[in-house]
Parts: sequence; C-alpha cells; structure tokens
Amino acid sequence: MTGNGAGTANVQGRVAIVTGAIKGIGLAIARSLAEAGVRCVLTYYDWLESLPRMNEAMSETGMEYVAVQADLTREEEVDKVVAAAADRFGRLDILVNNIERGGWPAVHGRYVPEQWRLEFDTTVTAKWHLFRKALPWLRRQGGAVVNISSIAGIVGRSGPASLVFNDCYSLANRAVSSMTEQWAREAAPGVRVNELQIGLVDTRHGPGTRGWGVLSRHQRMELMRHTLLERTGTPDEVARAVRFLALDAGFMTGSVVRMDGGYCLGGDRVADMPEGVVRPGESTFGGSVAPGSRHEQ
Repeated sequence: MTGNGAGTANVQGRVAIVTGAIKGIGLAIARSLAEAGVRCVLTYYDWLESLPRMNEAMSETGMEYVAVQADLTREEEVDKVVAAAADRFGRLDILVNNIERGGWPAVHGRYVPEQWRLEFDTTVTAKWHLFRKALPWLRRQGGAVVNISSIAGIVGRSGPASLVFNDCYSLANRAVSSMTEQWAREAAPGVRVNELQIGLVDTRHGPGTRGWGVLSRHQRMELMRHTLLERTGTPDEVARAVRFLALDAGFMTGSVVRMDGGYCLGGDRVADMPEGVVRPGESTFGGSVAPGSRHEQ
C-alpha cells in the first residue's frame, strides 16, 4: 500500500477519533477499527444509559481507547477531543465524522427555529469544527477522514421517506457532500477525505429508533418496497464500509459512496421486456429502405 492508505496489515499504532460512538453505528465503527488494531478516541454527549455497554464493547476488543463527553457544536469542546488524542496517543490518523441529529417528521412534526438550528449545527457545523481542528494532526503522517451522511441529501422530504427525513436534515446532508469535495481538495495529497452516504439503517432511520415505532406497518412496508433489497441495513455493514474507506481505499478521495440498499433507485420498477410489434420481413425500425441496402430485411 502506498500513499496515505494505511492498509489493514499496517494499521498498528494508528489512532482514530470516532464521534457519536456511544451506541449504534458509531459504536460499531469504533469496534471494527479497534478490532483492526486502531486505538480510538470516542465522543458521546447524550444517551448516557448506553455508556456502560459502550465501555464493555470496547474493552472486549482489547485495544486502548479513551471516551470523551463533548458538545461538538461548541468549538472549545472539539479542542478538548483533539487534545485527548494528542495527549493520550501523540498522534491522529483517522477522523470518522459520525456526528449528526436527524429528527423524524413522524416524531417531531414541523420544526421550530431552535430545533432547526440544533440539527444544522450538529450535522454540519460540528463536522466542520472537527475537520479544521483535526487536519493539522492528520497531516503529520498522512491520514483519512470519513464523513457519514444520509441519502436525505438526495431524496429530500419526498415519497415514503417524507415521514423520515425533514427538510433541515435533507439540506444539511447535501451540505456535507459539498464539504467532502472541498475538504478533499484542501487536504490533498496527504489526507484523504471520503463520504459514506447511508440509507435506512437499524438504529438510524430504521428499527431500533423511536421513529420506526411510530410508523404504521403500511408505512414501513412502503419504505421497504422503495428499497431494492427490501430490508434495512445494519450498523456492522456500515462499519465495514467505513473501515474500508479509512484503511484500505488508498486511491480514493473526494468520493461519495452510497450505501442505501437501492432506496434511491427504488420506487419505479423495471417492466418485463415486451414482445414488440416488428414482424419478420419488416424493416427493423419500421421505415422503408432502398432495395439491396444492408438494412433491408
């Protein structure tokens, strides 16, 4: 492996910041990286009832880690997280920008300004703070950034997903894709920046969330009918994709990888091929041709 792709065989000693790691997708990512030999700085803010399970899961990997409670919408709190990596491990190689908030219309209804600001600040501004603060450390030995985003940035509040994605969340995730491309330009050549854009995943816009329980059986079936693979994704599937982008994708930067089970392509199914109406001896496309032409049938 050349360039700034570590390769899973050369990962020992590397350090990652994984945000939103207290449960679900974030914890699955942290576990996957730790199992590959990466030491982790994990951030969390709420869901404190999940803290014991997070510590148990990380301890099972046998890798050193540190957990930091931080409000990542505040710049000084981001400084604290980056300092934890620097003080504890003396380096930083990977930033997994998994921080976001994504309130469901089915749960929250129409947003008030305070909800709008919180969602945008958490999904966009916090990622921006983290990238700016982490970049000088990532550049020291070369590194990788993986932004986690949502297909909400593509589909918006439309179709069956209009009960799942609100308009603020949709525009915030479209902004993330713009940042991914800009940061890839800014950080090159030493630091790769890629994005994993996910669809309906267990614990995030899928089973294991309050919103999924609020939807009726029919509404959930409509979401699955719109998904080509007719199921939701799992945190472990997301974690494996992040691990690839962070460790093995040495010639990828500025890329957006969509992992949605085919939701964005769903809804309009392909019809069976008809028999057609052209008959033997008839010109292929229905018009007359000159005698002896190679197109004559």
